[in-house]
Amino acid sequence: MDPVQPLKTPHGDGDHDRVDATSWVSVCPRGLWRVQKKKIPSESQQTVTKPELTALCSSGCCPTLGSLCRVQVHLKDSLGETDNSESDNRKENLAVKPEQSVAEELVATAFPRCLDSVLQVPLGDWTVLRLGEGQCDITEACLAEMRAGEKCEIQLSPVEDGSNAPVPQPAEELLPLCATIELQSFTPGRESWEMSPGEKWEWVKSHKERGGVRFRSGDVWGAADSYSRSLKLLIPLYGLIRVLEKTDPDPEREAEEQRGISNGDERNQLPSVHEFKTIKAELHSNMSLCQLKLSQPVQAKASATKAAELEPGGAKAWYRLGQACLKVNELEEAKHAFRKLLKLQPDSPAALKALKDIASREKETNVQLGQRLSKMFS
Repeated sequence: MDPVQPLKTPHGDGDHDRVDATSWVSVCPRGLWRVQKKKIPSESQQTVTKPELTALCSSGCCPTLGSLCRVQVHLKDSLGETDNSESDNRKENLAVKPEQSVAEELVATAFPRCLDSVLQVPLGDWTVLRLGEGQCDITEACLAEMRAGEKCEIQLSPVEDGSNAPVPQPAEELLPLCATIELQSFTPGRESWEMSPGEKWEWVKSHKERGGVRFRSGDVWGAADSYSRSLKLLIPLYGLIRVLEKTDPDPEREAEEQRGISNGDERNQLPSVHEFKTIKAELHSNMSLCQLKLSQPVQAKASATKAAELEPGGAKAWYRLGQACLKVNELEEAKHAFRKLLKLQPDSPAALKALKDIASREKETNVQLGQRLSKMFS
């Protein structure tokens, strides 16, 4: 599932590096939601004055991958007013102890990813998020373009999926949802291109594991988002993995490429070619399953095809490819996929049943075609 890029709408404030309003589609456990974000003018914001907080944010104007962000999210009522009933308590909790550095205090807040929530974050409390984990995609997408001390307003509305199913009502509020987000401080992070290959690989594995947890909990949209993040990070690793695939490398060229990988220790952190292809195949296969669950058979077919190409001996990939082909009524390709599955698992009841169902569908189609032809020539 390819992430949807933001649609940015600049406003004439003289700052060409920033935009006041943006619109994009984000993922939450309830599906896809359209997010409209508006920056709150700086004169109405509280700026960060603590020197220790400013020092943490000085390495970059906005949070990046891995940044720990202290954030507060409020729902806005029908009059557009934010609930500040507990503001004094929150300010007291925000105070930094003199003997404790901010870096030590900023630890990611543990909270469940709830199926009946859109915003995901605990509302009204200061929460610490690790940017890039996808714990609450909507808030993270806002934070990626905010500076310490800034606030923004967001309005959320569900994206229709083309079905006749009613739009699920979020637990927080009546639609459309309106909220404010405040970024109080953040620790330095890094863009993906600044990370070492070993660090990228650790993110790949963590996203894959998180996707499995979310799928088992029923959060199919969240699982698909995690697998998508993992696959995106695999792309820049492929060229480096190819270095490991050489059976008779040229010593000088090998030395050059080794330096590009950051010397020997970094090389040891990278997977083998076989492990790389296996993980990538598993991710595409898992993505295909999510897409089937989300009624996206065309995308599911493409994902399963990639998985089968990477790992021809993967039974799950062939099964999901067959399922996707059935959904789009491509019976010949479905038969080919299920026959491949039977070669790998000769007694597979799923493959046998699927081939039997395909034969029945083809027989029914032929009967209907014969009836139409007979009427044409009668």
